[in-house]
Amino acid sequence: MLETLYNIFGFAGSLLVSFFIFIFFVFWMAGVAGICLRDRPPMRQFIFFSLAIFVPVYPVLWLIADMIKQKKELRRL
Repeated sequence: MLETLYNIFGFAGSLLVSFFIFIFFVFWMAGVAGICLRDRPPMRQFIFFSLAIFVPVYPVLWLIADMIKQKKELRRL
């Protein structure tokens, strides 16, 4: 896989693509952890877990939205 990535993008491109994949994975893990922390009714929590597992972009978007919400709350203080 790494050889194919290197052949397609070259050294700098494969390094950049690998870095973005790593950052996406870290944000995905943080988003799943944040989704799991909230107290919700069991059925609604199941829906959030399902979205987090089957739609990998959802936890990252949830994390970004949560960071924006927290920033707005901190500015009001």
